[in-house]
Amino acid sequence: MTKARDLSDLLDANGKVDNADILNVDAAKVTTGTLADGRIPSLAASKITSGTLDAARIDNASLANVTTLPFSAGTDWQSTIVTGTTLTAVAGKGYWIDTTSNACTVTLPASASVGDFIEFSDYLRTWGTNAVTLNQNSLNFQGYTSPNPEYNTSGQSVRIVYSGATQGWIPSVDDDVTFETPQSYSADFLVVAGGGGGGRIWHGGGGGAGGYRNSYNSETSGGGSSSETALQFFPSTVYTITVGAGGAGGSDTSTDNGNQGENSSITGSDITDIVSIGGGYGAGYQNTGGNGGSGGGSGGDASATGYGDPTANQGFRGSANSTGNGAGGAGGGAGGVGQATSEQYNTGTGANGGAGLSSSITGSSVGRGGGGAGGNTNGGGTATDGGGSTNGHGTANTGGGGGARSSNANGRNGGSGVVILRLATADYTGTTSGSPTVSTDGTDTILIYNASGSYTA
Repeated sequence: MTKARDLSDLLDANGKVDNADILNVDAAKVTTGTLADGRIPSLAASKITSGTLDAARIDNASLANVTTLPFSAGTDWQSTIVTGTTLTAVAGKGYWIDTTSNACTVTLPASASVGDFIEFSDYLRTWGTNAVTLNQNSLNFQGYTSPNPEYNTSGQSVRIVYSGATQGWIPSVDDDVTFETPQSYSADFLVVAGGGGGGRIWHGGGGGAGGYRNSYNSETSGGGSSSETALQFFPSTVYTITVGAGGAGGSDTSTDNGNQGENSSITGSDITDIVSIGGGYGAGYQNTGGNGGSGGGSGGDASATGYGDPTANQGFRGSANSTGNGAGGAGGGAGGVGQATSEQYNTGTGANGGAGLSSSITGSSVGRGGGGAGGNTNGGGTATDGGGSTNGHGTANTGGGGGARSSNANGRNGGSGVVILRLATADYTGTTSGSPTVSTDGTDTILIYNASGSYTA
């Protein structure tokens, strides 16, 4: 064992410590000063405690008396591969997570200090099939307590560091660089399906209006339903907009029925889809009206119960005429039943279509979803809110039902539907497809989709 020496005794001819073999240096022998080449500058005696360096190397616990290191000791990677559905993570550790058989939820520490870190890595590149979700355990993640971050990219590695209470955990390594706690925002909607087509010839029934669903400003939805709850859109999510076409009027001389309108909808991966049902068809002579968003009117002489009914409480039923050789019934509307009639096909006037509803979601009141009028040779029934009068088509982008005819001719077409979104201008991304009409009203932006498209939040 080499005895304690003054530091000057350890320097070689070039003024350097020979092989750094400082062994059993007595603290009393070290005073402030500088070793050659700037090594260990100003080393105070108070910084050295009793102990020895093993073979002049810092090796295998040779820092016996060091209580605090001024640098990170690195990640303590765990040798056991995580394969279960849950994991309780500990700061300073690294975890290999295998989600081949199941997804995994990782619970983060309930308390953390600035600088705490945890690492996770996709062991078998399966996170794209079964994701890893981080339970924040009440601490913020990227500034928010929800939603819980989800990592779903195969081969991904993630390192999170705690920054303090305000922002909480922040990824310092994140292979897809995604904002993992996106905040949703509210979007009101009006979704109207395509109206049903009217029945053929003077005995035909009017088409039913397309289903009508509305969340704006407590306005009524179709069929007497209450206003619905606004949607919550999440950033970067694509929401698909489908605008249903109106049903064609009846032209088949063997049945004379019109055709049901097509559905309109808003669909997305993180919402409950909003689907409005296409309007029921208007029936040909002696046939029953079709069911749909609103019911279609019956053909003349069908029966008192031959009208169509609403499929999902998004509109009202059509009407019927049980009188022999009677005129056709009217289609139901979003706001009312098709008008009943007992007229002969060549007396009086045709049955009026059911009323629609008005909405101010675009900034001004507009009526939509009226039912189509029934057929009668003596005179035409009327319709409102986009429904077709006798001999008239339903109005485009209102979901109005098509009117029946007053002559031996094809029924009239139902009007196409419409989808309208209204959201805060501060939230509007401007990313759309399908060329919606965009306008503003106060602090809100309105998107009117007269054809199918999409909106990316």
